[in-house]
Amino acid sequence: MAFDGSDHAPAPALASAVKILIAGGFGVGKTTMVGSVSEIRPLRTEEVLSGLGTGVDDLAGVEGKTTTTVAIDFGRITINPQLVLYLFGTPGQQRFWFMWDELARGALGAVVLADTRRLETCFAAVDFFERRNLPFVVGVNCFENAPVYRVDEVRDALDLADEMPIALCDAREREPSKEVLVTLLEHLLKLEANTRRAPHA
Repeated sequence: MAFDGSDHAPAPALASAVKILIAGGFGVGKTTMVGSVSEIRPLRTEEVLSGLGTGVDDLAGVEGKTTTTVAIDFGRITINPQLVLYLFGTPGQQRFWFMWDELARGALGAVVLADTRRLETCFAAVDFFERRNLPFVVGVNCFENAPVYRVDEVRDALDLADEMPIALCDAREREPSKEVLVTLLEHLLKLEANTRRAPHA
């Protein structure tokens, strides 16, 4: 081993911490995804749905849902020794959308979860990230007994560009959910590489 003349061993490289948002409509599986991949006990801010939400929260298609996120879900996953993702699940109901701007501060990218039974519920999240130029990918959470569509059909329905990654997953399972996060990271790296290659004005 080479000797550098120093009395101290080199300091270990610190892992890069990256903030990622998990967004989408009400009941698409954001809390479930954060919980399935987090290596720590996830922080959840769920409350029981009550009669006060009647006429405010749209339960169409998720009639069996009994709780909802009222602030954030938080989890952490180590991709490799050099990269740690901090996951922030956003609240899905429209009355909590005012929190999204604050949650988006410092985020490197986002996953927009979609439910093929109610694709329209992710329109707001897609629009939010497009308007702010925050890179994102779409994760289609494949619920049981939900309509099955091809990726290109989902792309057309959401009016997404051809280069936008779309991944199928089961938010209850760790590996498929992790693959969605890896898809996002690969997308971010590709965007960065394209930016570096772009000619300077």
